[in-house]
Amino acid sequence: MHASSLIAFLVIGLVAGWLASFVVGGSGLVTYLVSGVIGAFVGPFALRLTGLQFEIGGPLVTQILVSAIGAIIVVLLARLIA
Repeated sequence: MHASSLIAFLVIGLVAGWLASFVVGGSGLVTYLVSGVIGAFVGPFALRLTGLQFEIGGPLVTQILVSAIGAIIVVLLARLIA
């Protein structure tokens, strides 16, 4: 993975975590980054399991929204466990 790809992935995760915080609450840059990056893996998996798929605006916007959905799932599951 190239450095630019890693940076893009982290920025997408950060934005997704920030968007998810509007739905489930939370604060802090590290929290946004962690939930967003994990959500970037969980979101596509969850949508694939449910058979849902959508495209809004373009690939970058779609990836951010799918990652935000994953981040919401991650935060809700973490709250259930803790």
